[in-house]
Order: sequence, then C-alpha cells, then structure tokens
Amino acid sequence: MKLLFERSRPGRCETLIPACDVPAVEFSSSALRASAPRLPEISEIDLGRHYTELASQTHGVNKGFYPLGSCTMKYNPRVNEEMASLPGFTDIHPLQPADTAQGCLEVLFKTERLLCEITGMDGMTFQPAAGAHGEYTGLLLIRRYHQSRNDAARTRIIVPDSAHGTNPASATMAGFTVVSVPSNAEGGVDLEALKKAVGPDTAGLMLTNPNTVGLFDPNILEITRIVHEAGGLCYYDGANLNAVMGHARPGDMGFDCVHLNLHKTFSTPHGGGGPGSGPVGCKAFLEAFLPTPRVREENGRYSFFTPEHSMGRVRSFYGNFLVVVRALTYILTLGKEGIPEASAMAVLNANYLMKKLAGHYDMAYDTLCMHEFVMTLEKLKNETGVSAMDVAKSLLDYGIHPPTMYFPLIVHEALMVEPTETESPETLDNAADALLAILEKAKTDPDYLHAAPHHCPISRPDEVRAARTPVLRYNFE
Repeated sequence: MKLLFERSRPGRCETLIPACDVPAVEFSSSALRASAPRLPEISEIDLGRHYTELASQTHGVNKGFYPLGSCTMKYNPRVNEEMASLPGFTDIHPLQPADTAQGCLEVLFKTERLLCEITGMDGMTFQPAAGAHGEYTGLLLIRRYHQSRNDAARTRIIVPDSAHGTNPASATMAGFTVVSVPSNAEGGVDLEALKKAVGPDTAGLMLTNPNTVGLFDPNILEITRIVHEAGGLCYYDGANLNAVMGHARPGDMGFDCVHLNLHKTFSTPHGGGGPGSGPVGCKAFLEAFLPTPRVREENGRYSFFTPEHSMGRVRSFYGNFLVVVRALTYILTLGKEGIPEASAMAVLNANYLMKKLAGHYDMAYDTLCMHEFVMTLEKLKNETGVSAMDVAKSLLDYGIHPPTMYFPLIVHEALMVEPTETESPETLDNAADALLAILEKAKTDPDYLHAAPHHCPISRPDEVRAARTPVLRYNFE
C-alpha cells in the first residue's frame, strides 16, 4: 500500500479545523522553523481510507486467533475500557493533593489487596511499567534485603535454562551474576544441579511456574526449600500466572516476591495496545524496601506513605494507573468464582488443542500441559525440509497469527502455542485443521511452504536485512 507521503498532493487538505479558542501567541524568529515541515497534504476521504487499509492489514485478537505462546494474547472485555475512560480517572493530575483523588487511591489500595490475596503476598507496588521492569524491581528487593543484613557475598542469581530471556538480563542489570541450571528430562528444574549451584554466594532464584514449556514443576516446594536453606530468596516470574490464578499461589509455593503482568493475566490490551504494568508483590519481611510511595487506608481515608527503607522510585509517580483500573474491573467482574474458572479454561483449551495435534505433530513433552504447550518440528524438518518458521508463516494464510517460534531454546524447532481461555472450541478446531493441512502440505509440496505466506500483503521479507538496515524515514528525493 502507498504511504501518506505518496498519496500527498500539493494543496489538498482537510479543512474542518475548529477556530482557535485561545489567544494567539507570537514567537520570536529564533524559535521558528526556517522552512515549513514536510507534512503530507491529503483529503479527508483519502486519509480515512489510508487508516482503514492499515487496520485491515493488522492482525489482532479482534480479527483472528492469536496463540502467541507465553504472552496470553486474550480478548479484553470492553467494560474494562469503559471504566478506564471515566472522567474521574482520566482528568486527574499526579501532582494534585491526595485528598482530591481519593477514588484513585482507593483503586490502588483495593487492587493491591486483591492481587496480594491471589498471589499470597503481603504488599505490592504498581510502579514498574512492564514485566521486565517488574523483574528488575523484584531483584532490587532481593539485593536490598541482603545489603540490610550486611551479606555482601550474595552476588549470584540462579536461573533455569528454560527461563524467559528477560530473566538473566534483569539479573545482570541489577548487578548480579547469573548461574544457569539445566532442566531434567521431564521439563522441570534438575534438583541435583540446583543443589550443586546454591551456596553462600546465592542471592536468589528466578523461576516461572508453570515454566516456559507449559509445565507445572511438581518439585516446586523442594526447589524453594533448597534455595532458602542456602540463604537465598525466591523470585516468581508471574508471566504464566494465567494458568494457576485462583488455584495455586506463588506465596504458598515458597516464593518471597513476585511480579505480575497486568497486561497479560488481568486483561489489558497487550503489546501495541499498550501500555504495560508489572506490579511487584512481596512477603512482609521485604515490604520496608518497596518503592515509594505506597497507599494506606486509615478511618476510611487514603494517603501515600514511604516505606521505612524504601529503594526510592523505579518510575515516575504511581505507574500506569489506567492499567490498574482495567485490572480491578476484570477482577471484580469475574469475582472469586470467575478467576479460577478463567485459569481452568486456559488449561483446558491448551490441552484440547494439544490432544488434537498429538500423534501428528511431535510434542516436546508427552504429558498434560498447563496453559501452553510446545511442539518440536525437528523430525519434520529433517524429513521434509519444512521448518518451524515455514509452518508459522503458512498459518498466516489461514488468518491465524503464528505461535511463538524457536523458543524456549531447549527445544529444537520449537513452536509454543497458548490458546488462552477466551477462545471457543470452534476456533481451536479450525486451528487444528489448519495445522494438519500444513503438515500434509509439508509432505507433498514443501517448496510451497518455503514461500509462504501466499495471501498476505507481503510474503517472506528478508528478516536479517530488515533488522539490520531498517528504512526509518521517507526519502523525498
């Protein structure tokens, strides 16, 4: 499709601009541009068609199935948006007195209490702007705890080899050395390797449960016990809480702090729908180190306070507040019965789709999964030359967004699929039919799949070139 600059013609414009309702201000010549900006000149109808065409080429959960593994790309109810659009939430200023924003402080306070109940934590901050930022904040809690005990020797964070890539990156940014421990044959943490890895230099463990291959580690209590006995703390990456919320709590598994992705688990538009929110919760002995400010309630009034040994701020003001409004709406709408039902449906949908594909595609682990499952296409590639990339690109021709490719790294030719709880059996049946049709095509016409997609605005771009030499500006010449 053409860019707006390519549609532009001199003299064309959209003239329905309201009259200026504020006094005109004259600027000095030193503050003015030497030449007018090169903005496109285009009529209203062409402008409307341009953005409609852009929208038609964009895939989202409102357009089709989006089984992106480990990302929880689920439908977000419109009532959440209605609540986040209320003037009492949108027309406030972060610097106005707390007495004039009691409703907003109540949202922060009540959401904290509810999320602490769901996770088994005692206190929480909403400052972190996204999941990786939450990881970083949680690791700062661990560091401050050891510093408060004058235990400077604890410099190492243990991370399983199946972890999200942000885990070792966050640990490094927080000043720790990362120690990787391998997975066992069942996809969980190798206990013997963990026992060898812990010691007087262990600051903590970062772990996702269910993990990145979609499995709940049956040894989780033993894992956290091993780390605690070595003097370390346990950090829970909440990226996969969608599978267990309402059924199992990180705090009961032995974790000392946790981050959540409100934009995944608690229903805010993810990715381009932005922004994110990665609140961090902790047990009572870590509360004194949480970022400032926090909210407390006394005699029906809400106020800000600074924890005794606060690490300070990790973000301006109070985090992405409207994301918290959406999360509170989601929790109150589902209620105590709906929260565990949502996670149960996520697990049911994943197992339903996995069962329909098992026996045709190879599963990385031959067992019941939680909210997602991982297929390995290594054998298919060896036999037909069709890779995980080819299958993923072919799904685009069926109107399905590809699952996560080549992750986790411990599974070769991996496709990681997360159906989420909001998809119907009919959608899952259609996805299974598409994947089975692609599998048949791989056996009869692999070259066709090498060139997929065939029915999208573009086919296979040169992804290496696109990443290394992106075209970021329009060339007027």
